[in-house]
Amino acid sequence: MSTLTEKAAVASGYRAGRTLPLRVELARQFKRRRTLVMGGILAALPVVLLIAFAIGGRPGAQNGQVTLLDTATASGANFAAVNLFVSAGFLLVIPVALFCGDTVASEAGWSSLRYLLAAPVPRARLLWSKLVVALGLSLAAMILLPLVALAVGTVAYGWGPLQIPTGGALDTTTATQRLAVVIMYIFLSQLVTAGLAFWLSTKTDAPLGAVGGAVGLTIVGNVLDQVTALGDWRDFLPAHWQYAWADAVQPHLEWSGMIQGTAVSITYAMVLFALAFRGFARKDIVS
Repeated sequence: MSTLTEKAAVASGYRAGRTLPLRVELARQFKRRRTLVMGGILAALPVVLLIAFAIGGRPGAQNGQVTLLDTATASGANFAAVNLFVSAGFLLVIPVALFCGDTVASEAGWSSLRYLLAAPVPRARLLWSKLVVALGLSLAAMILLPLVALAVGTVAYGWGPLQIPTGGALDTTTATQRLAVVIMYIFLSQLVTAGLAFWLSTKTDAPLGAVGGAVGLTIVGNVLDQVTALGDWRDFLPAHWQYAWADAVQPHLEWSGMIQGTAVSITYAMVLFALAFRGFARKDIVS
């Protein structure tokens, strides 16, 4: 009898899986000022670096050692790779923390979270939609930067092969494929930051706290990775593998470092995402 009563109480045509569609959440998040500002910052970075090279001169080898940064002006592909190199350690952490840390906490801060759940949107569905969109925007941010850099670098330095610091070059087709591998690895390596930000976003009503907490903990991880006294324990730190993608811009693609880094990142991320869903399912929503 109780089951029949519950079914009768559900509105005709209601389907939990159709509430808060991804396209609706994507449109809501894409129109927000912070999304547009972050996109503008990432698109401006290649132009800033181009101006810096124009003012300061082309980079050259220091102490006889050639690094990826020294090849920045060799071609558009090199310029795109250098943009990823200078931004992967910190700048690309910001959009991931922002999109994943702001998504739930901002709703609570606006006191609109309880009204979304009263729509009614199931809690798991709400989190799933927000997480997918946040990760999608994070990936889009990581694609935007090298795309703009590739366009700017090609105009400034020409379209050509990717010059490898250790010698040799990758043809344009291979270089494009390798840059795609680099972008995907950077995204996967940032899943730890995404997990931290998303979990914190379900625990607080202050978006800045969730975003700042995720960025702060990521920085702590980077600092710990510099402590050589930790020895092999550093292998369990996601930060230890953040530049493993450098193996993709070598004559022979080496996967081992990227596989280990991806495994560490996904493991941490899955635990954090699980904590977010579990905690939010039991949380009293008062805002």
